[in-house]
Amino acid sequence: MRAVVQERYGTGGVWRVRELPVPEPGPGEVLVRVAAAALDRGTWHLMAGLPLVVRPAVGLRAPRVRVPGRDLAGDVVAVGPGVDGFGPGDRVFGTAPTGSLAEYAVAPADRLAHAPDGCGPELAAAVPVSGQTAWQAVHRVGRVAPASSVLVLGASGGVGTFAVQIARAAGATVTAVCRSGSVGLVRSLGATDVVDRTTTDVFGLGRRFDVVLDIGGNPSAARLCSVLAPGGTAVLVGGERPDARLTGGYGRLLRAGALSPFLRGRRLAVLVADENAADLAALRGLVEAGELAPVVDRTVGLDDAGAAIERLAAGRVRGKIVVRVTGPSTTDAVGDGAPGRPGVS
Repeated sequence: MRAVVQERYGTGGVWRVRELPVPEPGPGEVLVRVAAAALDRGTWHLMAGLPLVVRPAVGLRAPRVRVPGRDLAGDVVAVGPGVDGFGPGDRVFGTAPTGSLAEYAVAPADRLAHAPDGCGPELAAAVPVSGQTAWQAVHRVGRVAPASSVLVLGASGGVGTFAVQIARAAGATVTAVCRSGSVGLVRSLGATDVVDRTTTDVFGLGRRFDVVLDIGGNPSAARLCSVLAPGGTAVLVGGERPDARLTGGYGRLLRAGALSPFLRGRRLAVLVADENAADLAALRGLVEAGELAPVVDRTVGLDDAGAAIERLAAGRVRGKIVVRVTGPSTTDAVGDGAPGRPGVS
């Protein structure tokens, strides 16, 4: 099979397309013929080996997992012992811890779900990692309730575009912050109010919110608390500090977690997202109900995945970049950051 392979840490050309043996599913695993995969910020961090503090877990000198990527959508080819609920020919989406940028991937059955009806693989592949992160930020940690007010920082990115829609589906009033070029897109996702961060400082407006979803930003804990209503929660979803090669954004997350118990009537919570079939099923339901539409910045081929991940790292992506691995495209009409709907072709 053709697969993207990484032998060392770095950027700008460390991904190469090679021929590898087709893997075999073990107990509790499913072999998927990958139609499409998707890229996320975590995949870039694993490619670069940054921040350095993560290397003991993922490989000190080179990544232990040679094939990058986690998001996937495709068809089941075979199942390992002990797998119930999936069989050959089933359309699935989910995550593959051993890499999805390959024509075939092995994934644990408990990280897969049946793909949404009427949703092509290139849209389905955009959902798992970012969609589950947003779902957990809104529901598990943020505990967004109907009629609550939600502020989404970083609303035009992969997680942010899902978070806006999931919060709206939960009945919240959403204020979204993004760059000027994405204002129209974010408004189309259901945000009640959109703030252009290039011209307006949302922290200076004097407004308060029940829940703040800080997605990949870097505001201080004090600034986050300044826009929280009494009893409110700020959910920190990652964070970027390119100048801090050792700890990256983890230092801010640790400080926020340590400070939270001392806040009166407010909470700073750090999201540690996980991947599971139950959340995938919930996302599938929202997609099928027309309440959640993956935003696809562009679709590229397997040979162009390396250039695409660099574009993502440069912050020039709205929504998700999808990698077409095998099979015909079903979303060529969806691009330039447009929200895709089931059935779009």
